[in-house]
Amino acid sequence: MSITNAESRWNAIARPLMLALLVALPSTAWTQPAAAGSNDVTYSKHIAPILQRSCENCHRPGGGAPMSLRTYEEVRPWARAIKQRTGVGPHAGVMPPWYMEKNIGIQKYQDDPSLSAREVKMVADWVDHGAPRGNPADAPPAKEWADNSVWHIGTPDLIVKSKDIIVKANSPDWWGEIEPVPIPLDEDRYVAAVEIKEVNDTSVNAGGRETVGGLFVWHHLIYRTQVGLETPSPAELVTGSDTVVNWPVHEVGRNPDYFDPKAAVLLKKGSYIVSDSLHTHSNGQDTKSHLEFGYKFMPKGYKPTFKRSLIALGNGVDIDIRGMEKDQELHAYAVLNENTKVISFEPHLHAPGTRMCLEAIWGYNIQTLSCVGYDHNWVRGYSYTDDSAPLLPKGSILHIIGYFDNTTGNRNVADPRNWSGSGNRSITNMFIDLGNRVSMTDEQFQQEMMERVAKNPGLDVIPGCPLCGAVPKPTAAATQNQQQ
Repeated sequence: MSITNAESRWNAIARPLMLALLVALPSTAWTQPAAAGSNDVTYSKHIAPILQRSCENCHRPGGGAPMSLRTYEEVRPWARAIKQRTGVGPHAGVMPPWYMEKNIGIQKYQDDPSLSAREVKMVADWVDHGAPRGNPADAPPAKEWADNSVWHIGTPDLIVKSKDIIVKANSPDWWGEIEPVPIPLDEDRYVAAVEIKEVNDTSVNAGGRETVGGLFVWHHLIYRTQVGLETPSPAELVTGSDTVVNWPVHEVGRNPDYFDPKAAVLLKKGSYIVSDSLHTHSNGQDTKSHLEFGYKFMPKGYKPTFKRSLIALGNGVDIDIRGMEKDQELHAYAVLNENTKVISFEPHLHAPGTRMCLEAIWGYNIQTLSCVGYDHNWVRGYSYTDDSAPLLPKGSILHIIGYFDNTTGNRNVADPRNWSGSGNRSITNMFIDLGNRVSMTDEQFQQEMMERVAKNPGLDVIPGCPLCGAVPKPTAAATQNQQQ
């Protein structure tokens, strides 16, 4: 998963934004002024609310983006680039970076920042008619953003700090292990949410690097917690156990991870944070840095209702990506031995990857659950809303399809002439769905389906729930009670 020196310029933040510079240089002049009365879309009334909701999280002072988009004066020079980037569809380069395809599969996800088709057209109309400001009184109040030191999950119940590392100003990308970190717990606790922050002695981009604003040096950390320091069995390393837990990958800019309230994750006393997959990159200045792991616990005495599903879905063995060839496909399958609720879909490919789809197969019933574009410079996870998360009976087959472009048309690839197989570095490949899933008993599964049917009155086919059609429809009174 690490990035070579040749690839590092196309990093998680800089590459997409640098493309914007190539598409449209900022200019305060406009060659085609708006015709009077030809368009009613203005920045203040229509565009500012969109940018505030979907863009300012990064495009603000202290954010990861290289320019702020909080005021008309800041936005106006970038109008053409904004039109281009919001209009490229669910592919690498779209802004905001959300690649879910909206014409297929489930369409309800948590924290979806994407623009609707209507909003994309609105932005284009605004730009095409001279990007007028409109009445400043129509603009929403400026949004107050929390300081970057604030924890999004709230004050953690436990903060664990890794050892400091030093990344020199011009050191090459590095991939390796971290020193195990003891977790000071005197009793087992269930984790409701986890958030990871990089803390370093860099406050401004003094080194001239574009990598994530020049503010960070940890690219990613694949890690687990384990009781003691003995090497776990191969099976535990893949699927985990009560004493070995594989946690969501930390990556630059990643949001916190929240677990299903009915399936919080067990963190046992005597555990260590262990990783043999740390990737660091220079930010252009000598930097001392460490990670802080913030855990939010469930109340004492909590017991999970559902079990975490520990199936592996992907192929990391016989990947075969041919040189100078577009539209290559890989397939992987997993049979569900238990009733399963799919909490999230998180495609993970490497540089040639451009798209992944998730399908559910139940007998002759095949449903596409999600299809997303993929950009290795900006990896995203997609958490279903609770009332849309797929409910799949035991015996179902999960099927992922990966799409790859190993040609000069894919800027992420260092040298598309080369064949590549599986491996940890970006010049090799991965093909995995890292999403979270939980398993349920027959009784729990039946209850979940009944609740899903009650929330979707009038639907004969509920996407992601192949057996919901066989669940008795609730009475009008029952439906009303469910919705209250």
